Amino acid sequence: METFKIKEEYIHLNQLIKAIGWCENGAEANNTIDAGRVKVNGEIEYRKRNKLRVGDKVEFNSQKVIVE
Repeated sequence: METFKIKEEYIHLNQLIKAIGWCENGAEANNTIDAGRVKVNGEIEYRKRNKLRVGDKVEFNSQKVIVE
């Protein structure tokens, strides 16, 4: 499982999947979330700007990342 260290209190879901390279740009990240292809803590997440904090786990296409 991959980790992603945040410097602020939180990071938005669409920013995270773009920052780690799962999507090439913001539009692709938003479309991926809208399609229900991303899970946060085991649940499908449709909120693009969902605030992820330390300890949250994100899954997409058999890839997983935990926010640190």
